[in-house]
Parts: sequence; C-alpha cells; structure tokens
Amino acid sequence: MPLLDTKIQAQVRKALEAMAGPVKLVMFTQGADALECEFCAETRALIEEIAALAPAGKLNVEVHDFVAEGDAVGAYQVDKIPAFAVVGAKDYGIRFYGIPSGYEFSSLMDDLVAVSKGESGLSDATKAAVAKINQPVHIQVYVTPT
Repeated sequence: MPLLDTKIQAQVRKALEAMAGPVKLVMFTQGADALECEFCAETRALIEEIAALAPAGKLNVEVHDFVAEGDAVGAYQVDKIPAFAVVGAKDYGIRFYGIPSGYEFSSLMDDLVAVSKGESGLSDATKAAVAKINQPVHIQVYVTPT
C-alpha cells in the first residue's frame, strides 16, 4: 500500500520532472533478519516509492545494512539509522536521518532536484565566502514537527 496519496504522488512526479541528472539515495537500515529500527521500514518504503515516481533512470535506491556493511557506513559517514545519503554526480554530504515527513519531505524534494543539477543555488558572493573557509565544518539541521 502506498504511503503517499494520489495527490501527493502527482506533486512528487511534477517536482521530480525538474531533475537534470541521476541521483542515488543510499539507504542505511538493519537487515530483514534483525529487528528493524523504528521507522527503518517506513523510511525505506517511502524513498523507494519516491524513486518509482521519478522519471526513468533519474532516481535509484541502494540499501545497506548498517550493522553488516561497515565499509559502506564508513564511506558515507553515517552514524545512526534510519539514514540515507543523497548522492548525484558527487557526494555533497547531504544526509537525512529518520523518516523525511512534514517539512523534511519538501526539503528532500528540493535536495533531489538540486543534487541532480549539481547546483547549490547559492549566490556567487556566498560561494566566494564559503571558498575562504579553511577548516572542516560540520553542519546539522534538526527539524521536528512539533
């Protein structure tokens, strides 16, 4: 049974028409043999449903077991589940933890299109300012529907 109703499915299809290049959602969960984490199954189902609504070849899902696939966990620097990385022609470091519902859902749609285009949407002045940063920066944005 779909998680998204027909109205939302139509909106997702329309939004994803703007995708320029392919994007991969790299999902981290626990295997079916283990007890899945809270919202792991729902998160996986949701991103698979979104991928099915995208234009052919534009959005793929790759699933990894958080416990059994340490190399992938390390490569994508994921530290909790459910999680998924949004990866286009390169990995921009975009990670979603938990199920992207509410405000996070529209952020995911925007991120999919931006990553597919390889464009940040930042002004030239902002890009120049960011280019001057000479040390690692770790930014986390927490969103809650309360």
